[in-house]
Amino acid sequence: MPRKPPEHAIISLMPPERTDAVEERILRRIPVEIIVLAAALGLAAGLILDPMTGLFFFAGGVFSALGFVWLKQSLTRLLSREKKGALRSGILIYVLRLVLICSVFFLIILVYPKKIIAFVAGFSSVIPVALAEGIRGLLLMRTWKD
Repeated sequence: MPRKPPEHAIISLMPPERTDAVEERILRRIPVEIIVLAAALGLAAGLILDPMTGLFFFAGGVFSALGFVWLKQSLTRLLSREKKGALRSGILIYVLRLVLICSVFFLIILVYPKKIIAFVAGFSSVIPVALAEGIRGLLLMRTWKD
């Protein structure tokens, strides 16, 4: 029997079903925004520096978006399980995730050591996207207050 999802940490003035729909739309939109931002910045880096740098920038963004989607899916599955099984599975998934991320970074350092900064910059494109979505969410909450 699936467990009820945890209560929201932020008190919202919207009805619960509307809040869930808004949150789901935001979580679906974030990976797309990461890829779009990484593509735009990768294109700029490719034109200013060299095409390989732009490609690594874009690849970092795509890898970050895939990691975000994987994290969202695994959390959804883990929260629907019982506590003991969820904890064991969660630890296993996050160790696997850490090993995969470290492996990708290590491989890039071995093969293209001068391009790791471009990959890390693309991988970090999740930060401005999350910041923009947070600001957008706060602005939406403010309009619901009035």
